[in-house]
Amino acid sequence: MMKRVLLLFCFASALTLSASESIFASVQAHAVESYSAGYIQMKTAANCSYLVVVSTSCSSPKFTKDKIGIAFGDAYGNEVYEPRLDNPISKTFEQCSSDTFQIDGACASPICYLYLYRSGAEEYGWKPESVKVFGYNSEPITFVFNTSIPNGTWFGYNLCKTPAPPSSSYQLYPQKWLITSLVLGFVLSFWL
Repeated sequence: MMKRVLLLFCFASALTLSASESIFASVQAHAVESYSAGYIQMKTAANCSYLVVVSTSCSSPKFTKDKIGIAFGDAYGNEVYEPRLDNPISKTFEQCSSDTFQIDGACASPICYLYLYRSGAEEYGWKPESVKVFGYNSEPITFVFNTSIPNGTWFGYNLCKTPAPPSSSYQLYPQKWLITSLVLGFVLSFWL
């Protein structure tokens, strides 16, 4: 009887985690109405370095004169903000290209939101393909856009959930929990 209950518990846990993972993957990029970038970054003392790779879509204009900004951070309120990534002299954000930036800011981990800001003459101009952030104490994360950024609007993703207690230094991702619970249930069913 105990074996069946344990096996049923592990199976239910696996289903719950795989369902929550599919919800996480279905989030779409969106515009943010009331977002004020940079406020939290100025209040934090810690400083970390990030490598940010911005890929421009092949369906974007050949080049852009748009001003491009970025903000990203974690669920704890740590934010990294760079008001201008663009540089017309170095031809950043050309069609079918990737540009790499080193950005310093608050130590955010794991990064769970990222917004881009575009200011330009046209309604819809520059079109990012994706943004990948290599950061402090976390796995690299990629945000896929493949859409034009509306003019004068913060646009992107917020995948943050309620933060875990600050004392937890290791986070298991849903896939790891799924595998761990299934293996544990299998092993314990033979032991009990």
